[in-house]
Amino acid sequence: MNEKQRLESQQINQSNNPAQKKEKDYSQYFQTVYTPPSLKDARRRGREEVKYHNDFEIDEKFQGMGIGRKFYIRTYGCQMNEHDTEVMAGIFMGLGYEPTETVEDADVILLNTCAIRENAENKVFGELGHLKSLKLEKPDLLLGVCGCMSQQESVVNRILEKHQFVDMIFGTHNIHRLPDILHEAYMSKEMVVEVWSKEGDVIENLPKVRRGNIKAWVNIMYGCDKFCTYCIVPFTRGKERSRLPEDIIQEVRQLAAHGYKEITLLGQNVNAYGKDFEDRDYRFGDLMDDLRKINIPRVRFTTSHPRDFDDHLIEVLAKKGNMVEHIHLPVQSGSSDILKIMGRKYTREQYLELVRKIKAAIPDVSLSTDIIVGFPNETDEQFEETMSLYREVGFEIAYTFIYSPREGTPAAKMKDNVSMEVKKARLQRLNDLVNELSREAMKKYEGQIVEVLVEGESKNNPEILSGYTRKSKLVNFKGPKSAIGQLVKVKINESKTWTLDGEMVEELESAEVI
Repeated sequence: MNEKQRLESQQINQSNNPAQKKEKDYSQYFQTVYTPPSLKDARRRGREEVKYHNDFEIDEKFQGMGIGRKFYIRTYGCQMNEHDTEVMAGIFMGLGYEPTETVEDADVILLNTCAIRENAENKVFGELGHLKSLKLEKPDLLLGVCGCMSQQESVVNRILEKHQFVDMIFGTHNIHRLPDILHEAYMSKEMVVEVWSKEGDVIENLPKVRRGNIKAWVNIMYGCDKFCTYCIVPFTRGKERSRLPEDIIQEVRQLAAHGYKEITLLGQNVNAYGKDFEDRDYRFGDLMDDLRKINIPRVRFTTSHPRDFDDHLIEVLAKKGNMVEHIHLPVQSGSSDILKIMGRKYTREQYLELVRKIKAAIPDVSLSTDIIVGFPNETDEQFEETMSLYREVGFEIAYTFIYSPREGTPAAKMKDNVSMEVKKARLQRLNDLVNELSREAMKKYEGQIVEVLVEGESKNNPEILSGYTRKSKLVNFKGPKSAIGQLVKVKINESKTWTLDGEMVEELESAEVI
């Protein structure tokens, strides 16, 4: 007996009047929740008060919903999506579901989606096509699409039109409503669509099932107010809402107490943390300074916007301690003209001045970045400005992308007047430069002793351990399995373009560890 049938039977048995059994209206169990997304509503940035809720709990009526059932979540995109998956997994397990590693074994399948790149969107629709046959084989299987793609009108309309076998669609603002959404999906004959275009609340006390016990993600804020012309995130994630510092600090302290060695603070623009507080003068630099005092070896953050990277934050990072010497600082383009069209609100010169300040305060800093090539109207000369900026800054790694328009963004209305042939040629030249500078940066580590947080066995060889340095360099080395989860010293013997090979060494007081 499935959930729908069980509740029908329960309602009938509760009635003592035979006549009422025939006349009972069960439509309440079959109403489709339909709250579609609206880009128009998502664009509005009001001054609504951000409300904080610390009382999340699973309603008693949903307790045991998942007993005897399994869930599977496939995650696409950024660390924020990975963190959302941890929360949803926590809710599932709170409902009694068990996790599974295969879609064939699952009773509920969720695709937690990304809307940043067209390629990610295509992968999701391709996966839906593959899951259709599984849905036909298992009619009681619940199939859902959630995450950033769900916040787009065009995506929801496409699913409604071409993928009607999907049972539920929900967005980024109402993950805490997962028990209700699952309940509606079991009860309804139609697709359940609940996507809130407006947000405002910050929900604390959500359960999480973290991946591993060495490194953890800690969300410090939600949303973005920058509205870069190419980016859909301000619409899919909503306005900036900062978590209260005391809640973040408490979470990090708990992680430290449980033996975690590294945390990464997450936000679409972590540098904007605290700007939405009306009753306190507390910004990202203040939070980082407080986290320095917690006994956890490493603290990272991603991602940051150059416009909000202030002097106080640089001053705090320069104190080091558990603040690592790696900063991801997306530039997107080296041309001031293109940056203006992108809506980045800084110039090439301002970005280089920020880099100068960071390097003056933290001479051994490692910088990485994001770059888009082939943006509308980008000329050869403007692309060369990106190449020259990359060399001038001396980035050690970059995530590079060919521009693709995202429906609903201002850039999507611009004429995409750079041919794909030119875009690919520029990307190849840029990647050649990225590889060249990465090799040069890695070469400097040969003969050095580095601190490595050992994460586990190498994917290619179980006899080899692997982990990352403070500057986020991947190191492979031979060592005992007991080193997994520990900070160890490794002498680098050989460097490659993206990785380092070495050997574990004894504690050496006189050795300079980098």
